[in-house]
Amino acid sequence: MERDPGDGRPGREDHVFPVRTYYEDTDAGGIVYHAAYLRFAERARTELLRELGYSNRCIAFAVVDCTIRYHRPAGLDDALEVRTRPTGVGGATLSLAQSIWRAGELLVTIRIRIARLGENGRPRRLPAQLRHVFAQLRGDMGEG
Repeated sequence: MERDPGDGRPGREDHVFPVRTYYEDTDAGGIVYHAAYLRFAERARTELLRELGYSNRCIAFAVVDCTIRYHRPAGLDDALEVRTRPTGVGGATLSLAQSIWRAGELLVTIRIRIARLGENGRPRRLPAQLRHVFAQLRGDMGEG
């Protein structure tokens, strides 16, 4: 039975990125501020792309849409893990499911779609090799 990529359970194709929370990530009560999770997720996506050979210096992405669900709060000095899994590949877009965990406890789930931008700020087709790699990570049999 295939699992829902947004269910937060790890899979073999999940990219895992460790994050530590700092004072700057929290509110006055020591709870991680809601927008900090988006920064953590962006760092994880950036590192996934870097590991695939695409740095922010050579390819630009912008968020098209994002849905985030908060399950439990993180606190100051927590060791977190951001898991990223591709869920869709389009001509110019990548869709991903991300989840943020603390010691096996699901804290946040994120579904996000990003688009590659050209120098003019308009969507630009993804490189064929990147589309192919993301299709493979998703488990697609075709070229994606």
